[in-house]
Amino acid sequence: MDKTFVPKANDRKTEWVLVDANGQGLGRLATTIAAVLMGKNKPTFTPGADMGDYVVVVNAQALDLTAKRMDTKFYYHLSSYPGGL
Repeated sequence: MDKTFVPKANDRKTEWVLVDANGQGLGRLATTIAAVLMGKNKPTFTPGADMGDYVVVVNAQALDLTAKRMDTKFYYHLSSYPGGL
């Protein structure tokens, strides 16, 4: 039977990660940064332990943002009757 690896406080090795935001989408960049902060990019990832790194974002003014989200997004409301969308 395999045993579960639980890292100790001494096993935690944090690093500084430099992320270039030039031309990247906001959502994809946010998920990448969140994964690094949680430590999911490391083989010693444990959900209950802080194994994450520090993140520095450069070129944040050059993010690829689409301004048409407010015009194209449609909110659905269902009234629970047949055809009540």
